[in-house]
Amino acid sequence: MMTTGGIHSNSTYQPITIQVPGKLFIAGEFAVLEPEASAIVAAVNRYVYAEIAFSDENHLQLPNIGFEDIRWDVIEGKLHLYEQSPKLSFLQNTLQICNQYIVEAGIKLKPFTLRINSELDDASGRKYGLGSSAAVVVAAVTAILRLYKEEGISSSPEIIYKLASIVHFKTQGNGSCADVAASTYGGYLHYSAFDGEWIKDRLTEDINLHAFIAEQWPGLHIKKIVPPTELLLCVGWTGNEMSTYKMIEKIKRLKLVQPAAYADFLEQSIMAVHDMVDQFEKSDERGAIQSFARNRKALSKLGRDAEAEIETPKLQELIHIANKYGAGKTSGAGGGDCGIAFVIGELNASQLKEEWASSNIEPLNLAVSKEGAMEIRKADETSD
Repeated sequence: MMTTGGIHSNSTYQPITIQVPGKLFIAGEFAVLEPEASAIVAAVNRYVYAEIAFSDENHLQLPNIGFEDIRWDVIEGKLHLYEQSPKLSFLQNTLQICNQYIVEAGIKLKPFTLRINSELDDASGRKYGLGSSAAVVVAAVTAILRLYKEEGISSSPEIIYKLASIVHFKTQGNGSCADVAASTYGGYLHYSAFDGEWIKDRLTEDINLHAFIAEQWPGLHIKKIVPPTELLLCVGWTGNEMSTYKMIEKIKRLKLVQPAAYADFLEQSIMAVHDMVDQFEKSDERGAIQSFARNRKALSKLGRDAEAEIETPKLQELIHIANKYGAGKTSGAGGGDCGIAFVIGELNASQLKEEWASSNIEPLNLAVSKEGAMEIRKADETSD
């Protein structure tokens, strides 16, 4: 059984432990929401952990957000949580969708206990913007699929990604799901999003999930890419959080009122991302940094045009320092959270982090996680 901090159950079943990485956007933010554009996203080595085991009753344990133990049941095909909170919406939909997927396979549902812990945020509660919601959903989906492995349920990356994306759209109704892809597949990804309107139109009450997942999703492209050997990613935290939703709304408004400015941004972002992917394939560090800087320039202009503070004064300082050693930019929607930089070699990385720290920008000890969602054997796991 799991020692203190894991699943507490009288069940004789050994818990399964799943590890899922967080994410950082590297290039292509905002543009990736358009069908003709793409992004580069990377998984990072801070993780969400899910522990799952069959049990006498259904339990959901989420200590990170203050829910130590929630009972739940399936009543007339619908999932019912015995405690309600907006914080539970993603996981409520995850349980509903995964249960439907299992039942469609002709398998009888059995009670289980699912416990999720996250290290994506700081122990003090500071949020770094590493894709917590996506990683939690990917962890829960992977855990449930692995639980039914002996009954023939597959947990391939494609199935995990698509089920988690369905949960995302059922809960939120929009987004690129690039964070879902990073947490599922790991490493650096060249990513193009599926058609969001297409998936929303298909998500009816009587949808067959197995058939839906087997389809080609229009626009979806996920490919692992490998950076040049000496190209190093550095991450700095600016000390404040931001709302992705509010930033996206301002960009949407620009698209409506200044279509030419938005079109110019889109063109510049598309070219920068595709060129950066080419430089990765050529193992050209300097070329990759130039493409990265080009994407930053497009995002900076987008922020000015949309009157959206993509680059806060602190992020501008982070980028200014990074440009002495390589190149820096915002990551994700900007407006706070993390900024990133690419430099060549350990010396430049070390000097950059020292200067960031002296300017009250916290260098985060992050690296790219080559592995995505996976089952692990934790050191504190023992058998009865």
